[in-house]
Amino acid sequence: MNFPGTLKSKLHKTGTTIFTIMSGLANEYGAINLSQGFPDFPVSAELIELINRNMKAGHNQYAPMPGYRPLREVIAAKIQNLYSAVYDPDKEITITAGGTQAIYSAITSVIKEGDEVIVFEPAYDCYVPAIELNGGIPVQLQLKDPDFHIDWNEVKKMVNQRTRMIMINSPHNPTGAILTAKDMHQLEKITHNRDIVIVSDEVYEHIIFDGYEHQSVMRYPKLAERSFVVFSFGKTFHATGWKTGYCIAPENLMTEFRKVHQFQVFSVNTPIQYALAEYMSNPVNYSGINKFYQQKRDLFLSLIKGSRFKPLTCSGSYFQLLDYSKISDEKDTDFAIKVTKEHGVAAIPISVFYKNPIEQKALRFCFAKEDATLVAAAEKLRNI
Repeated sequence: MNFPGTLKSKLHKTGTTIFTIMSGLANEYGAINLSQGFPDFPVSAELIELINRNMKAGHNQYAPMPGYRPLREVIAAKIQNLYSAVYDPDKEITITAGGTQAIYSAITSVIKEGDEVIVFEPAYDCYVPAIELNGGIPVQLQLKDPDFHIDWNEVKKMVNQRTRMIMINSPHNPTGAILTAKDMHQLEKITHNRDIVIVSDEVYEHIIFDGYEHQSVMRYPKLAERSFVVFSFGKTFHATGWKTGYCIAPENLMTEFRKVHQFQVFSVNTPIQYALAEYMSNPVNYSGINKFYQQKRDLFLSLIKGSRFKPLTCSGSYFQLLDYSKISDEKDTDFAIKVTKEHGVAAIPISVFYKNPIEQKALRFCFAKEDATLVAAAEKLRNI
């Protein structure tokens, strides 16, 4: 049955996401799924027990719209400890239904028809649709080879009176690149005395390697005062299916954010919030995650030695880009499908993260997997 009237799509260029497509192919062909970014190892037994305990204790009804206050208090303490930034848990922290909802709510609370939003490509696929649904105009700038850095001179040229927002993401999905203190100072200069809001996607804040320190916008007061900062419990605690995250912003921005949030989801899973409040009160439960994932990255890189894939630099996130230019001249979308069907490993082609796909001959592999999964996948990749 079809709608009998005229229906004009608001996202006419948007189809099924590449993540759904590649995971579907992995299931169809029995391939090892290193495409979609989810762990295949268990969540902390302690955290699961805390959720169960809170469910049994009757904490199963609506949480307050901004989130369970003790959880917001724990988050505020964590932020002050890590970034020396002070946020009011009552007025400046909101618990969300994952990072994607937080990003959509932040964009919706600010962007009006005709506003321009600078987005750096390759970009996570939820950014541009959210901008377009709100009548905004995405201005896409490419990160520069070979390390996917931002050309700030290019940014300066693109900023104008219509520029309302700049979106950044560090550690970066899909490239694994990170922003530096120098980048943050450049962003400060560009936004100084301008009516520009920043959305900083920091869902991989704890997954950063090789001794680097995460450069959150919250370390920089002049950036923090104009920023929505987005985080994900799912990424931090290996539980992407819980779809629980949070957003930090100064009071005037958060007031607008909550106006949107209350009509999108109103509130978020109550027993999980209770459990996280207790679990996060011990910093040990999140402070060692970088070492855990660096071991995963290093294992994966050691396992693919001897293959014809060339690893690109990965300083954060749980994604590794592999250059396949010595293997094939095929488009990355075609090569990704071929590797899934014929060699039994699913990955994500990088071109799908661009408005106008460019040929970089690279695939994104997720290494948030059991060691045995990585061993099995690497053996197949070495045989290509």
